[in-house]
Amino acid sequence: MSTTDLFSLEGRTAIITGGSRGLGREMALAFAEHGADIVVASRKIENCEVVANEVRALGRRALAIGYHAASWDDAGRLAETAIAEFGHIDILVNNAGMSPLYSSLVDVSEELYDKVLGVNLKGPFRLSALIGAHMTTPRDDGSVRGGSIINVSSIASTRPSPNEVVYGAAKAAVNNLTMGLARTFAPHVRVNCLVPGPFLTDISKAWDMEQFQIRARAAYMLQRGGEPHEIVGAALYLASDASSYTTGTLLPIDGGPR
Repeated sequence: MSTTDLFSLEGRTAIITGGSRGLGREMALAFAEHGADIVVASRKIENCEVVANEVRALGRRALAIGYHAASWDDAGRLAETAIAEFGHIDILVNNAGMSPLYSSLVDVSEELYDKVLGVNLKGPFRLSALIGAHMTTPRDDGSVRGGSIINVSSIASTRPSPNEVVYGAAKAAVNNLTMGLARTFAPHVRVNCLVPGPFLTDISKAWDMEQFQIRARAAYMLQRGGEPHEIVGAALYLASDASSYTTGTLLPIDGGPR
């Protein structure tokens, strides 16, 4: 198989949650460029439509779906709608996430705690259960289509800052979820996890960039934050046949913490 064929996503359909911006948008466009049809799912349907139109401009089919990752029912609606539209789902990227700021741990409300756990953990669990079951359901001829599930965790899952305690705990659970799902859906579905460090997406606009750059030079071997497009190589690897013998893996994309 040629290198081009290894990374081809022709004939495949991908769901990308949190696909309307940041790393999710980068993955959606990259997958489309490599031949996949794309389901863009995020809270605001109008933002999903923008990315869906970008996918269509690349010559691929696209579907925009409003989706709240903390909603059990929304996961079912997303799965049913995507399967009805495309007939099959081959790739699921659980990218939707949130990490709201708080002044101190004692000020973290039950509502905030539940919201962070809901978006970062409950959503990936329920959607993976539904799509994984779909991927492993035998077809009329007895064969199983299979697929790839990619979770998106965070460096906070192992090295949480004081402002990421709840978020870091949720992402640590996503790491564990990856291993459990990989065993559950083996051998037909590969389940892996990207573990990003600090990426300069739209979220970084709220950062004190001067202070961040000072910290990054000391804290990371590459001495900078990641650019959004730098997630693409790893995501394509895990989505495609290039990673056909890779499952249950946590793949850091973090600039090399010192």
